[in-house]
Amino acid sequence: MKISTTSQRIATLFDQRVKSDKNIHNAHLLVHSDGNHLHLNLAGGNAKNTAGNFIQMGQPVFMASVGKLFTAILIGMLCEQGKLSFDFRICDLLEPDLLNGLHVFSGINYSDQIRLKHLLNHTSGLPDYFEDKPARGPGMVERILTEPERIYQPREIINWSKENLKSRFPPGKGFHYSDTGYHLLGLVIEAVTGMPFHIALSRWIFEPSDMKQAFLIGHSLPCEASPYPVAGVYFGEINIVGYRSLSMDYAGGGITAPLEDLLKFMQALTQGRLLSEQILRKMDDCARFAPGIDYGYGIMRLRPVPLLMPGRYSCWGNAGATGAFLFYHPGLDAYLIGSLNQFRYHRKGIQFMLRVIDALVKDISP
Repeated sequence: MKISTTSQRIATLFDQRVKSDKNIHNAHLLVHSDGNHLHLNLAGGNAKNTAGNFIQMGQPVFMASVGKLFTAILIGMLCEQGKLSFDFRICDLLEPDLLNGLHVFSGINYSDQIRLKHLLNHTSGLPDYFEDKPARGPGMVERILTEPERIYQPREIINWSKENLKSRFPPGKGFHYSDTGYHLLGLVIEAVTGMPFHIALSRWIFEPSDMKQAFLIGHSLPCEASPYPVAGVYFGEINIVGYRSLSMDYAGGGITAPLEDLLKFMQALTQGRLLSEQILRKMDDCARFAPGIDYGYGIMRLRPVPLLMPGRYSCWGNAGATGAFLFYHPGLDAYLIGSLNQFRYHRKGIQFMLRVIDALVKDISP
C-alpha cells in the first residue's frame, strides 16, 4: 500500500463528502491499519467555528447505537464468567413489576419467554421506544428536542414503552430493532454486577482498553477530561449535544469518546483481550437487519450479496442513527471509525464507510 496516496485519497473523499452536504456540520473519521502502516484521523464540517460548534480532531464523539456493541460485550463477559448465559430468561433476572405486561402480543403475554439472546439480536418482538410512534402524544425523539433539560432513567423509558407502544411478534419469531431491549440489557448488567451500568462500562471496558476520555453521555464523566468539547450532534440545524435529554440513550447508545479511544476498544476486542474467540463466535447468531447486513449479539455484520453487497465490503462492528460507525475489516486488517453527527444519517454513514473501503482496496496488493 502506498500510504501517502491512500491517505490523500481518503482525505479528499472525506472533504468532498463533508462539503457536498450542508447538513454535515461536524464530521469525524479515523482509518487505521497495522498491517498496512496506515493511521489517518480527520475532522471537518460546515458549522461555524464558534463555542457551540467547535470542530477539532480528537474531540469526544457521541456514537449513538454503536454503544450497543459495548453493552453486548459486557453481556458476553458475564457469560464468559459463568454469571449469565445467552439463553437466560430476563424474568429470572429482573423485578416482576418492571416486566409485568412488558410483551403482550395478540392477547398473549410473552414476557416470561424473552431471553437475553432475543434482546441482543432484536428478535424479542418488543417495540422500539426511540423510533416507534405512540398512538397519542409525542414520541421519544420529539421529547429530546422539546424537553432538553429532562434526565431520563431506563426504567422510566421501559414503562413508557409498555404503556404507549405495541409488541410486534412472539420472541424469536421475527426481527424488529429495539432500543427498549437494550435498556433491559443494561438493567440486567446492573442486577448481575451490583453496580450502575456506567460503572460496569468503565471497570470492564474503558479501563482495560485504556479509554481514558470515554463516558456514557448523560450518566457519567470520563476518567480524564478532554481538552476539547464534545463534537456537535445535530437534528437538522439544532446542536443537541448539550441536551440532558440525550440521557435516554443509556445502554442503547450513549457511548461518547474520541475516535482514538474507540480504536483502542476495537483493537482490544479483535485481539481477544476483552472476550474469547469462543464467546465471540456464539455472538454471531444473526438475524437479518437489511439486505447485506445481519445483526448478531450487538454485532452488525456486512455480508456479501450478489449485485448488492460485494465481498470486498465484508466487515463487522456497529453503526448509529447519527451516521456513526465502528467497524473492523479483517480482509484489509483495517479499522473504520467515524460519524457524520446528524440524526437520520445511519444509511449515509454506512454508505460513506463503504466508499472509504473502496479507497483502501485500490491500494491493497492482490
